Amino acid sequence: MKWVCITALLALPLALAPATAGEGKELKLWPGGAPGAKGDTDKDVPAVFVYLPPKDKANGSAVVICPGGGYGALMMSYEGHDVARWLNSLGTAGIVLRYRHGPKYHHPIPLGDAQRALRLTRAHAKEWGLDPQRVGILGFSAGGHLASTAGTHFDAGKSDSDDPIERESCRPDFMILVYPVVTMTDPYAHAGSRKNLLGEKPDPQLVESLSNETQVTAKTPPAFLVHTTGDTVVPPENSVQFYLALRRAKVPAELHVYEQGQHGAAQGVGRTGVPAKTWPERCAAWLEARGILGKR
Repeated sequence: MKWVCITALLALPLALAPATAGEGKELKLWPGGAPGAKGDTDKDVPAVFVYLPPKDKANGSAVVICPGGGYGALMMSYEGHDVARWLNSLGTAGIVLRYRHGPKYHHPIPLGDAQRALRLTRAHAKEWGLDPQRVGILGFSAGGHLASTAGTHFDAGKSDSDDPIERESCRPDFMILVYPVVTMTDPYAHAGSRKNLLGEKPDPQLVESLSNETQVTAKTPPAFLVHTTGDTVVPPENSVQFYLALRRAKVPAELHVYEQGQHGAAQGVGRTGVPAKTWPERCAAWLEARGILGKR
């Protein structure tokens, strides 16, 4: 056990190497090997790609970004790297998460990867000029389910852990959920995401636990939600039910449901001509109103 602890501590300085402004620097979540790994390919090695804004624009906030893909793939470009660059334009650090997913990996592996990314970001706060109390999470589609799971299933860190990263909290300070999967129950669940995350015949209690609209409490972080009425893949009821649960718990939340557009119509930060492309402007205004974008 002592050897493992020493190895983890020796690896930490390398893990905390500074990223270059405007460039996504890859950083493994577990330099010594991820728990539960079933191989050594990129899909088996969870990592983050760190995009830091220019120092003269940086405001100290950070967002862990969870690309979508139905828990069976990752849309790393327009739901990952492009989003990090947009966040950099606001002065916010973008931390793109490459998490493990089905059919090879099931729950709780993706959640563990997201929680580790949040802890790791806070562990880097001093080196990267971040405020550890302004670390949020953003997710698209199934990545939105992962983000909302992180926002409803969290802990304050393990104070007695030999790994300094594990001592950090994994609770996001805010959530941004874009056409998210939220529920695992019918009639509004996305069946493909549920199968890839939980398998063919999941335990009903697990389905309930990961139907995140049922897991909201007063401690759930504030949320900004985006959906379209025309989404027939992930119905807008996913966002609506989550918003109503937040409202009942008196958690601050903002919901935008655009009339037009199919699932993923906004394509990340809005590369198409549909009305939903304006969501980044709405989101930036929400972040500013909440004081997340202000320098401290």
